[in-house]
Amino acid sequence: MNHPDFRRVPGKIFATLSFPETEFAMVQLTNAQQDMLCKSEPKSFVPVPGGWGLRGSTRVILKHAKVAVVRDALEMAWKNAKKKG
Repeated sequence: MNHPDFRRVPGKIFATLSFPETEFAMVQLTNAQQDMLCKSEPKSFVPVPGGWGLRGSTRVILKHAKVAVVRDALEMAWKNAKKKG
């Protein structure tokens, strides 16, 4: 899809980086994880617009995001992909 992605297993994307823009990333979370991060870090995490966001795709606004929180979100997304794989 013309942007870098991270896969736990073939076909199981758990995170992406925007390209050529560099201000966003995406992590694939459960709805509960998404809700928690969007409420606790509203400047850093927002649901992806549309149906993808309703299924847990969560935009990371990198200029506002704290490294430790992004690391935790990536680990959650990685574990989610592992469960599905």
